[in-house]
Amino acid sequence: MTRPPERPRPRRLPLLLAFDLDGTLIPDLGREVPAATVRALARLRGLGARVAVITGRDAAPPHVLATAQPDAVATNNGGRVELNGELHREARFSEDELAAVLAHELEEARVVVFRPSGLYAELPPGHPPEAWMVERGVRPLAQAPAGEPTLKVGFYHPGVADFAARLRASHPHLVLTGAQPPYSEFLTVTPAGAHKGAALTLIAQGLGVELERTVVFGDSDNDVAMLEIAGYAVQVGHLPLLAPHADDRVSGPQALGAYLEGLADRLEAAEAPAT
Repeated sequence: MTRPPERPRPRRLPLLLAFDLDGTLIPDLGREVPAATVRALARLRGLGARVAVITGRDAAPPHVLATAQPDAVATNNGGRVELNGELHREARFSEDELAAVLAHELEEARVVVFRPSGLYAELPPGHPPEAWMVERGVRPLAQAPAGEPTLKVGFYHPGVADFAARLRASHPHLVLTGAQPPYSEFLTVTPAGAHKGAALTLIAQGLGVELERTVVFGDSDNDVAMLEIAGYAVQVGHLPLLAPHADDRVSGPQALGAYLEGLADRLEAAEAPAT
């Protein structure tokens, strides 16, 4: 599915600006929003624009929350949605779905399971946890509390594309992202309806903004669902598969601030009284 012909850039309020995190609002694996973007977001908020962060991570870094000051945050690829700091939705696997996801048959795979109490990993014998797992306090999957719901599962393995194809055939309602460039060896699985398009819809409704008044920024395949339904879609970076889904493009996170300043200029010009 591709978007209709390029739409004009938004020039009037109300607007909801929704951002992916890694590779979009912040550099890949970064923790801080570039200063130029922070300034532009403050200006846009002052004009009345609303801001949302919609990420594949299970939590947004504190610096992002402090500087972007989003009205809404969606994590786990959109499976968990918070509006004004309050939990609005949390998608969970059924027991049967989780059993199918964990029956992956990927020898030597690293599997990370995301639950409300924390992160749990199943690692190949003899493979110690990675540095980020130690930093996040990831525990063995066998220690996960019995009966606790699962929100997301991540796989690291060269064969995730084949597993993704099998899982799509057996459980087509589950949401799969990754398993293709640039994440050829990484696959994320979330429950039915847990995708960024659904999160954008819920956030827009909760904030009282029509979808036609949303501007979305994303850089990867898990952003396609929200790029498709947004009023205006901006690709960040150069990933070819996103080009058919975007109305505009920004070269990367470091160029985002200047792009947002241009948007603020247009909003101010539209709101200025006629002379």
